[in-house]
Amino acid sequence: MQAKIRTPSGDNSSGQAAIDLISALRDHDGRFPAREQKVATYVQAHLADISDMTIAHLAKAVGVSTPTVVRFCRTLGCDGFREFKLRLAQNLAVSLQYISPPEASAQATSDTAIDRVLGALYATANVMRGQVDPLVLEQAVTRISGCRQLVSAGIGGGSSMVANEAANRFFRLGIPSVSLEDSYLLQMRAATLGPDDVLLCVSASGEAEELVSAAEIAGGYGATTISIAPKGSRLAQISKIAILVDLPEDPDIYKPTASRYAHLIIVDAIAMTVAQTRSAATAENLRRIRASLTAFHGRTGPQPLGD
Repeated sequence: MQAKIRTPSGDNSSGQAAIDLISALRDHDGRFPAREQKVATYVQAHLADISDMTIAHLAKAVGVSTPTVVRFCRTLGCDGFREFKLRLAQNLAVSLQYISPPEASAQATSDTAIDRVLGALYATANVMRGQVDPLVLEQAVTRISGCRQLVSAGIGGGSSMVANEAANRFFRLGIPSVSLEDSYLLQMRAATLGPDDVLLCVSASGEAEELVSAAEIAGGYGATTISIAPKGSRLAQISKIAILVDLPEDPDIYKPTASRYAHLIIVDAIAMTVAQTRSAATAENLRRIRASLTAFHGRTGPQPLGD
């Protein structure tokens, strides 16, 4: 009886290869036919070695025939051993650090959790500080200061959070601002932008298809496209103003990514400078915001401005 591997599409047939073979192997351990189970057990114990093995080598190591190995591969939805090796190698390229995470004893146990997070923040912020070109930052300030509206966009947890904060910063300064992370809405909104508008895209990789496409659309209609992205990335190359930052990530897989802090610093630096450039309008907007909040909750002491 052939094991049924559930594919991402929800299809329970074995005709379509599972994207995550490592999870498929684990989830169906013990449910393969007996001889295929021997292959599965061996593969799970030698994940990093399979890419260097031939089908004959694997069959001999397991003690089964090569047709059994082929059947095992097809049970997982692969056409044969070659495709299985390719998909497994792709999985391992991004999964090994999670399969064998660093031991807790190898980490600095004398530091508190806050110390470790702050250490990563400081290190990443210092790298960013040396990469950002002040002249490019000034160009971004000039275009945002005089724009009709600003659309900020980010795809994924960290980038979308930074994009939301950008909109949160700039509406206070009298600039109509909205943030988007829905890919379809982003394409539609980009198509409505013109020469007086700004599209600000935030991306740790600079390769998010949704952002690249939106920047192409908005730029095609004359909008100013500004990106915070790595040098050489597609998003940076297509943007009219590219704030180039290529930030290393901490090898500790349990530590939240620090690059989003660096991106927030850039947004705050731009917002502060825009506020100073538009000082008269900014001061009045901030006064109105504070007055409205005071009327709402009655507190008059020092407090963040609506944060």
